[in-house]
Amino acid sequence: MTAHTAPPAVEEDDIQGLLRFGYRKLTQASFLLMRVQDAASARAWLTACPVGSAREQSPPPRTVLQVAISCPGLRALGVREDVVQGFSREFIAGMSSDDSRARRLGDLGPNAPRQWQWGGRPDAVPHVLLMLYALPGELQAWQEQVLQECEAGFSLMSRLDTSDMDGVEPFGFVDGISQPGLDWKRKRAVRDEQVLDYSNLSCLGEYLLGYPNEYGEYTDRPLLQASRDPQGLLPRAEENAQLADLGRNGSYLVLRQLRQDVGGFWRFADAAAGGDPVRREQLASAMVGRSRDGLPLVDDGGTAIEGESDPINSFTYDEDPLGQQCPIGAHIRRSNPRNADLPPGGRGPLSRLIRTLGFDAQALARDHVSSTRFHRLLRRGREYGDGLTMEQALAGEPGSAQGTGLHFICLGASIARQFEFVQGAWIAGTHFGDLHDESDPLLGTRLPGPDGMRTDGFSIPADSGCDVHLSGLPQFVQVLGGAYFFLPGIRALRFIAKEP
Repeated sequence: MTAHTAPPAVEEDDIQGLLRFGYRKLTQASFLLMRVQDAASARAWLTACPVGSAREQSPPPRTVLQVAISCPGLRALGVREDVVQGFSREFIAGMSSDDSRARRLGDLGPNAPRQWQWGGRPDAVPHVLLMLYALPGELQAWQEQVLQECEAGFSLMSRLDTSDMDGVEPFGFVDGISQPGLDWKRKRAVRDEQVLDYSNLSCLGEYLLGYPNEYGEYTDRPLLQASRDPQGLLPRAEENAQLADLGRNGSYLVLRQLRQDVGGFWRFADAAAGGDPVRREQLASAMVGRSRDGLPLVDDGGTAIEGESDPINSFTYDEDPLGQQCPIGAHIRRSNPRNADLPPGGRGPLSRLIRTLGFDAQALARDHVSSTRFHRLLRRGREYGDGLTMEQALAGEPGSAQGTGLHFICLGASIARQFEFVQGAWIAGTHFGDLHDESDPLLGTRLPGPDGMRTDGFSIPADSGCDVHLSGLPQFVQVLGGAYFFLPGIRALRFIAKEP
C-alpha cells in the first residue's frame, strides 16, 4: 500500500463488536471464565457460535456474545506452537507469569498473583473468556443457553457478574467519559511524524492488528503461508498479500478484576478534610481529577480536540503545567496526560525548533511524560456489586457480600506499549511527571518502592500559599484476578477452531 493508494475499507463484519460499540445500551452483562475440557467439542462450538460483529444492525441486537482466548487456551484448543509463537511475548507469557512483571504492574502485597481468586497460577488461567451482553431481563436465559450449548467442550471456571450503575463507577464519579476516537474511515495519516497537538483520534492499528499504528507500522502478529490456509478463511496481510493474517481485525484484551474499598476512600477524604463536606468533596475530586458529575478540574476554554465530540472531554493540561487546577498525580491525568510529541508552545517554525532542540527551559520542565498517542487504552469494563452512596459509605454500610468494584477491560494492539506501560510507568510509577513518593491515588498499593521510597503521598499544588500534601493514603483498590486474552477477528476465530 503506497502513500497514494487509498487504504482498503475496514471489514466491519469481521471485527468483534465490543471494540466498536462497547454495548453500553445492553446494560446486563456477565463474563464467563472457561476451561477447555474436550478440545474437539470446544472447536466445534467455536466454529458456529453466534459472535456479534462491528457492523451496524437495525434494529440492534438484544443479546451479544464475544469470545476471547488466552495463550494457554490456544494451546488447549490444539493450535500449533509455531502459530502461537507469532503472538506478542507479553500475551504468551501472561499477566501473572513472573515477579518482574508483577513489580512493574504494581501486583505486590495484597495485589500479588498468588493472592488472586483466578488467573494467578497456570491452572487458574482461563482458556476462553465468553462475554455476554443483554438488554434488561434477558441475560439469564441467554447465559443458560450459551452454557448449555458449549458444555460438551468447556467447563465453567468462574462467572463474573456485573452491575448497571448508570454510568457511575463505584467511588461515585461519572465514568467512561475519556475514550480514544478510532479512525474507522482510515483518513488519519499513518506515517511516523511529530504531532504538535494532542488529538483524541487514533490510527486503527493502535487497537486492531493488521492495520498501521501511530508509528506508521504494522504490529507483529501471526502471519502464515497461504498454504496453511487452503480454504481462504483468513484475510490476507495488507503489507504482504501472499501471507494469511491471523491477527487482522483482532485485538489483545486485558481483564483485571478490581475490588474497590468505597468506604475507605470516603472515610479517608472525610478525615483529611476534618469533616468539612466542601473540603471533602474537593479532596476526593482532586484525587480523581474530575468532580463527581464528570466535569474536569481544568478549564481550557472549550479547546477543540481532534476526534472529540464531548465538550466536557475537550481539554488538555497545557494551561495547567503545575497541576494547580488538576493535580499532576490525579488519576485521570496519570491515565491520560493529554500531551503531544513536543512540549506545549507556539505553532510557528521557530517555536518548534526551540522546543525540539531543548532551548526552552519552561517547556522542558513540562516535558516529563511520554507522548500520549502511543499509549492510549480503549476501555470496555463493567462495574460489579451494589453501589454505595457517599453517605452510605461514610456511615459504614458494608454493601454487597461479594464486594464492589470494576471488571477492568481494555483493548489494544500492544499489551506492552499500551496496558503495561500505562499501568507500570504512569499508574504504579512513583516518578510520573517528576513527582516523588506518590503512585496513583486510586490504584496505588502504597508499598515502598524498590529504593525504599514511600508511595503513599498525594500532593495538591496551590497557586498561592503552601501546597497541600496528603500522606498515609491507604490502599483503595485490590486486584482479585487477571489475564491476557486475544480477541480474534471472526474469521480468525473460525480458523482457530479448524486449525488442528
